[in-house]
Amino acid sequence: MSTAIVTGQPVPGSSLENDLRSLGFDVRVAADAAETESLLAAVPADRRVALVDARFVGHPHALRLGLTDPRFPLAAVPGAVTAQPAARQALTRAVARAASASARPAEGGAPALAVDSLADRVAGVLDDEDGAVHRPELGSLVATVPAGPRALDEARRAVAAVDEEAVRLKSAVKSRDGFFTTFFISPYSRYIARWCARRGLTPNQVTTASLITALIAAGCAATGTRGGFVAAGVLLIASFVLDCTDGQLARYALKYSTLGAWLDATFDRAKEYAYYAGLALGAARGGDDVWALALGAMVLQTCRHVVDFSFNEANHDATANTSPTAALSDKLDSVGWTVWVRRMIVLPIGERWAMIAVLTAATTPRITFYALLVGCALAAAYTTAGRVLRSVTRRARRTDRAARALADLADSGPLANGIRRVFRRGLPGFAVPAVALLGGAAVVACSALSDFGGALPVAGALVYVLTSALAVARPLKGALDWLVPPLFRAAEYGTVLALAGKAGVNGALPAAFGLVAAVAYHHYDTVYRIRGNAGAPPAWLVRAIGGQEGRTLLLTVLAAVLTATQFKAALTVLAVAIALVVLVESVRFWVSAGAPAVHDEGETA
Repeated sequence: MSTAIVTGQPVPGSSLENDLRSLGFDVRVAADAAETESLLAAVPADRRVALVDARFVGHPHALRLGLTDPRFPLAAVPGAVTAQPAARQALTRAVARAASASARPAEGGAPALAVDSLADRVAGVLDDEDGAVHRPELGSLVATVPAGPRALDEARRAVAAVDEEAVRLKSAVKSRDGFFTTFFISPYSRYIARWCARRGLTPNQVTTASLITALIAAGCAATGTRGGFVAAGVLLIASFVLDCTDGQLARYALKYSTLGAWLDATFDRAKEYAYYAGLALGAARGGDDVWALALGAMVLQTCRHVVDFSFNEANHDATANTSPTAALSDKLDSVGWTVWVRRMIVLPIGERWAMIAVLTAATTPRITFYALLVGCALAAAYTTAGRVLRSVTRRARRTDRAARALADLADSGPLANGIRRVFRRGLPGFAVPAVALLGGAAVVACSALSDFGGALPVAGALVYVLTSALAVARPLKGALDWLVPPLFRAAEYGTVLALAGKAGVNGALPAAFGLVAAVAYHHYDTVYRIRGNAGAPPAWLVRAIGGQEGRTLLLTVLAAVLTATQFKAALTVLAVAIALVVLVESVRFWVSAGAPAVHDEGETA
């Protein structure tokens, strides 16, 4: 329950109190600032509370945006301000200061000229204290406190001139999205979102429905029949429609939650990778083993995402951006048609899932994976090259926060952290990503080029452990240090793929697929915690699962001392153990009260 304190005398014909009740507020009325303080003190500390000027005129959705968004402790629109329980003390102090200022006589004994709205005065005081008041972008929506009868008439005409529902539907869609989503999904999915909102459905329920639909699609693909493949393609598109709908529903109804953040952040990957597994199972029923392609697609797609995450975190709070490459990119985006071409080149989730769905229905799993690998490789080359150019041509000073985020994304374990203390000075400049690349290439090449059971992969892994420690020996503030986490991902996942492929026994590659999926979940979980400003997973978790360099060394040792059949069993045990530890901690965090209340926009659809 939330409480709204309406201050002052309402204007004739006002529906403000009804609007606030429709938004879930318990409405109380205060005649002046002193009574507002008394009512505020009586509101239970665990409630959200809002102060609203009785003369407020505007759209109910403007109030919804300003007063009900759970992501912000303090928020305001003209004529209204709100505080969640965590910010109640700040609101109470601001009300006392605003009331005191309005009652204090001005110099010379004349009454002080009070600001017209108590709510606006309080928001101003809060801004002066820490500047943490969120003010949503209202666009054409109206929110104002008219100064007199003429202004009141003008405000009411402005409210009547704007179709609030059209604005609300438009704002439910991401402002920047992919071509396929923008023109083939969002024109109708926004209406599905509204239908869901009017029936009381939550974004979490729609997200779960999307997951279930995708899992059914994967099951259809696993049948290996043409009818199954056609049904899988159709259901995959249906799952994507629901995937777009859940975010639009969250924005339409402002229903953001901690659990929703976790579901939205992880289910996309679970759906896509489960579908890869379904395709591989379906191909196997037809006598075609494509597990290596399925695992390769998962490795490539995950590494692409880590490139995105690392680059964004490295430049999240850079103090300058003077890259001519960035300026050229902005210029191209202003041309018009180049915007859509550039968005399609990167093969975002909408285009990617559409391609997979069509190829599944019309061709074979092997052709689908070939097309996916080629498309993702070209997209990865394009985006990575552009980001490298931006990095080497910009003059920016990376902050400690960025370096900390990159260190968390690196996922270094006890071995690397222990050895790096020996190399206190670290490596200079561009040597950091170069060393990470060489070490990763060494362990993957040794694993791929030697016979199964040999000692060469172990030697390569030992070199990799050393280079991993060198790469993180100093804070990752270099121009290209954001490449270190994706290089680590490529090395670890590539080693798993190479060793499982060399084992040559039935079931080794599916077991490796499960292991990479479990570890990748841990890495995605780390990303979304950082995005929510909640920090990385606890240090004990990273130690428990060995860190990326420890897992890589362990796998090469197991491959050297075990038979191929035993190695397959070891991969399975590792996959199950890591999945259980990571999932239990992840679920504990994301459903706890300490998790961030966000609905992450994630990958561009």
